[in-house]
Amino acid sequence: MIQDKESINSMGLKVADHVTAMLAYWDKDLVCRFANAAYREWFGKTREEMVDKITLPELLGALYEKNLPYILGALAGNTQTFEREIPTPTGGLRHSLANYFPDIENGEVKGFFVHVADITRIKLLEKELTSSNEQIKEQNGRLLSFANIVSHNLRSHAGNLKAILGFLNEAKDDTERQPLFNFLENISKGFSETVNHLNDIVAIQNQQQLKLEEINLYNFVEQALNILAVQISTSNADVVNHVDKQTAILANSAYTESIVLNLLTNALKYRHPERRPRISLACTTDKDYVTFTVTDNGRGINLEKYRKDLFGMYKTFHKNPDAKGIGLFITKMQVEAMGGYIDVESQENHGTSFIIRFPIVPHGRSIQYNAA
Repeated sequence: MIQDKESINSMGLKVADHVTAMLAYWDKDLVCRFANAAYREWFGKTREEMVDKITLPELLGALYEKNLPYILGALAGNTQTFEREIPTPTGGLRHSLANYFPDIENGEVKGFFVHVADITRIKLLEKELTSSNEQIKEQNGRLLSFANIVSHNLRSHAGNLKAILGFLNEAKDDTERQPLFNFLENISKGFSETVNHLNDIVAIQNQQQLKLEEINLYNFVEQALNILAVQISTSNADVVNHVDKQTAILANSAYTESIVLNLLTNALKYRHPERRPRISLACTTDKDYVTFTVTDNGRGINLEKYRKDLFGMYKTFHKNPDAKGIGLFITKMQVEAMGGYIDVESQENHGTSFIIRFPIVPHGRSIQYNAA
């Protein structure tokens, strides 16, 4: 039975209040129409103080002028992404990665959704590392690279939120909304897991060694497909996982998550505009390596022109305004840190294959497949 609008809205509020990321909605007059618990807690406000009452200039104070170009950009119909230090009610500072997604109906911008991730711990780590002495400079470089990894992966999760918030706005009843609420919960978990990996890698780097363990590659591929389920659906992509459920590799869990997620994200991002995306994931095994291949039918890369810079920092090749040019740099660094290597085959306008060789688990050991 379809619930009334008040009941549906109540359910939506409860779900949003359990999402760890900050979510809000501001109308075109910059009046707050929604703010979840994480958003209210950040600014030290109650629901009664914010919803349908407070304006964005009142909430942000002096910070409003700094954010104004992004606010105006969202109200002009353009997605905005930026980092910002925000003062807390207790006098401290928290660093955020903010996304503004315009709410457009019949060509008119009604307002914009706000999604904010707290990356304070990452920024504190960066500041601590930049003040360290020369004797640990090499170690600091590795840690700073991981701070970039975390920020890059957070953007993948944030991309899902843009699509989900739009679907929620269009949903007619609880039957349509419930799957979206489930996606919101999964994305929130993904954010938490990605940030939690920071502690693991810091500990590893402090020991100046990378912990490799026996892990199931199939599970990590399935996890990445779940994280990117919204992008896969909205791009009408045909994605096939040919990786055997028993495939075991010797790798680091955090790095493997990042590698698979980055390669799949790129395959979706750089799809060909004139055909349906088709992505295949497969692997083969020899005596030394498990060869993992991600193949797409996307735009492809001119390797004669770009091979030398393909894995360089801040290098982009398709003039995509959302591209940051660190994904492949991060992937190569992670693969090589685990004792593997990465290669690419590509033909412009036909597609690309990224080939990664992971060290195989020593002979005689086995791995259990976790059906969950």
